[in-house]
Amino acid sequence: MKYLRRLVWYGVTRLLAVCLALGVAIMAVSLAMNASNVYIILKDGLARRCQVVMQGTDEGELTSYFSEGCLRTDPALSIARQGNSPYQLYYSITGFDHRLNLTSIWSWPWEDTVRVTLEERVPAIDGRLNTAGREWADALGLTGAPPRWQSGRYQAVLTLENGHWKIKTLTLTEYLNE
Repeated sequence: MKYLRRLVWYGVTRLLAVCLALGVAIMAVSLAMNASNVYIILKDGLARRCQVVMQGTDEGELTSYFSEGCLRTDPALSIARQGNSPYQLYYSITGFDHRLNLTSIWSWPWEDTVRVTLEERVPAIDGRLNTAGREWADALGLTGAPPRWQSGRYQAVLTLENGHWKIKTLTLTEYLNE
């Protein structure tokens, strides 16, 4: 009887260890999958946001990345909507280099909300003064190069809506100097 009890106890402890290892592996895969999906949504969404502000592309495409409430309250998009974006008024922007660095991300596998701390930078903007910009360049003190994009550190909250991650809030916490 003593040997049978030892054999059963040995089997149970090994089975428990295997189940625990599988549970940790499943959580790690789920966390990595969420993190990669969130990174892609943030990278593509914020790059598209820059494109709307700088180049005047269709804002409707942003609904794939942002919730409606986030789009309504975004100050950069509000300026572009009002037609006051200096990038669109005075420059012809042909391209830009968008950089995103996630400094913190966390989401439990069973939650549908992710909190992210990120840094957004646009170190290079390709463009030149357009016709209106040339007329106003001297009066406004504009140079031939487009103004620098204000880099910043943001807190973002993403939610899972109908199986897709969307940026629910994007809050600027600090301006970054380059």
